[in-house]
Amino acid sequence: MRMQLSREQLLQAFRSMVKIREFEERLHIENPKGEIPGFLHLYAGQEAVAVGLCEQLTERDYIISTHRGHGHCIAKGCDIPAMMLEIYGRADGLCNGKGGSMHIADVTKGMLGANGIVGGGQPIAVGAAIACKMRGDGSVAASFTGDGAANQGTVFEAMNLAVVLQVPKVFMFEMNGYSEHTGGSYSTGAKDPVQRIRGFGIPVFEADGFDLFSVYDAVRQALEISRNGGGPTAVYAQTTRYYGHFEGDPMLYRAPGEVERLRAENDCLQNFRRRVTEAGLLTAGDLDGIEVEIRALVDHSVVAAKAGRGHTPAELLTNVYASY
Repeated sequence: MRMQLSREQLLQAFRSMVKIREFEERLHIENPKGEIPGFLHLYAGQEAVAVGLCEQLTERDYIISTHRGHGHCIAKGCDIPAMMLEIYGRADGLCNGKGGSMHIADVTKGMLGANGIVGGGQPIAVGAAIACKMRGDGSVAASFTGDGAANQGTVFEAMNLAVVLQVPKVFMFEMNGYSEHTGGSYSTGAKDPVQRIRGFGIPVFEADGFDLFSVYDAVRQALEISRNGGGPTAVYAQTTRYYGHFEGDPMLYRAPGEVERLRAENDCLQNFRRRVTEAGLLTAGDLDGIEVEIRALVDHSVVAAKAGRGHTPAELLTNVYASY
């Protein structure tokens, strides 16, 4: 049975999804100006997955992200202005401007980092789950896995070890249909990838990644098991990304009009708006006000990041080499 979210929970979930969307849409505009160092992999379109999971986590819980990590960071509560400073490589950024987009982290929020290695985060998350089990406080660790990482040996090893050790770990499989530039259905030999996960001995809860409520309910069931000594669980959600694998990717591998159709017919923010307003849970005015608020926050963050402080020569060498 699905849980009814309170008004406050609904507002918070929508606010988090809008933060992600506005943050990513603005980066899509700013990146071609040449002021942002490094690659960007945008999360727009997948907001319901990150928020459906992270809204049910606490600061004691951990997440490990991917190269497409901005949305996970924001959903876990990381500071928007500090994130923007980080992405612009500024000294006052979330990681002092040295992590950038693909290695952004905030351990104070339980966000143990984005990861530029495909499939590299899942073993780390199992380690974090071991710590959760040793503490015995009901905390969990969660990792995000896309189409490409779902075929990596590191992920299979992490799933197996999580079962062997019976750690409180949630594997979130957010499948946007593409492994970089290759269709996920082509690159996966298993006809039923959900059954493949179950083959490791992990309970799997399926969700519609375009529907926050579907994701929220699947995660709720997974967390109920993992928080209470039942070992690892998994959530499998189909979703999409609106932009390329990286910014600048021409997406010639996608069908003509595919993204436009998905935006028009199955956008997770619009699905949420329709559901809550039709049910009388929130008003259009409630949601419009949040969008205005978040756009102003993102505008301020971009202005501050562009004017942010660079590194002194001495700062460039700190936290780079370890001394023994």
